[in-house]
Amino acid sequence: MTRTVRGVTALAGAAALCLGAVATSGAAPGSTAQAAQNEIRIGLLLPESKTTRYEKFDRPYIEQKIKELAPEAQIDYYNAAESPTTQQQQVNTALAKGDKVLILDAVDAKSIQSSVQKAHDAGVKVVAYDRLAQGPVDAYVSYDNRKVGELQGQALLDALGDRAESGQIVMHNGSPTDPNAAEFKAGAHSVLDGKVKIGKEYDTPNWDPNNANQQMSGAISSLGKDNIVGVYSANDGLAAGIATALKAAGMNVPLTGQDAQLDAIQRILLGTQTITVEKPYKPEADIAAEMAVNLAEGKELPDSLTPTTVTSGSGQKVPATLLTPVVVNKDNIKDTVVKDGLYTVEEICTPTYASACKEAGLQ
Repeated sequence: MTRTVRGVTALAGAAALCLGAVATSGAAPGSTAQAAQNEIRIGLLLPESKTTRYEKFDRPYIEQKIKELAPEAQIDYYNAAESPTTQQQQVNTALAKGDKVLILDAVDAKSIQSSVQKAHDAGVKVVAYDRLAQGPVDAYVSYDNRKVGELQGQALLDALGDRAESGQIVMHNGSPTDPNAAEFKAGAHSVLDGKVKIGKEYDTPNWDPNNANQQMSGAISSLGKDNIVGVYSANDGLAAGIATALKAAGMNVPLTGQDAQLDAIQRILLGTQTITVEKPYKPEADIAAEMAVNLAEGKELPDSLTPTTVTSGSGQKVPATLLTPVVVNKDNIKDTVVKDGLYTVEEICTPTYASACKEAGLQ
């Protein structure tokens, strides 16, 4: 049985790590080569920058934690800009540079399998980050993705109340190349099926808000705006496109999201989005960094970093940590995203949202 944890204690004695030793003038012959061999070099491969989390949170948190644990570590950063081909090329570059561990958030979990295999064959360890890549992955950290979908589905039902039986909902799932999207979808269906009629359902390539906007506009035209009582959106990026389509049609119905993006928090304050799901980035980033440093040092991962096991799409059993997501609504913004340090009240409560912030008790 899979179990979830909220955090992992920092590795004992991290400050005492002796990493990447540099040869001194009195060193024995060959010691420079030995130092290079012992160097901690980690490749960080993120999938895209359209979603604000990767550049604003994931990358700096991961790099900060690696440097905390291994001050002399070399970090090579890559962003695939939503291109599976680019990410495959970036893995090749990382291997050519001599990276010993890859922290990999796959654009396409299936197509990256050959690259993961190439890394494995070269003796390079792979930590799957947020999305479980196929192939011989050494460790995985993410949130309980099915639970995310369950929370979204339940929040939508709660917001609908008696209206759940009087109309239809539209479902906007994530990219079919993202294994997490399938889990969000399954979790949502486990709650929604049999309790509300699903009038239209879409998978949304590349998590593209523009696609979601077009899908929602099409659903409104097909079903009729008076027959749509709510919308399931798998993340906040899609919700942004959906909210624009709803506004253009003069509609305001319950709408879900995920990732706790700043614009989503502001839509929640205005009442044009109902909830988002926060997956605090720092705990996930810290665990990925700890996994990577341990593996780069040739250590076995402790149970505290891998309390469970998951099965990838290619059938591998992967040691893993799954963290617990949190629903954010208008009533708990201060106790979630503000308390967790994602945003300050000043960042949220710009003049446009000042009145709504005051009403929500943020100011």
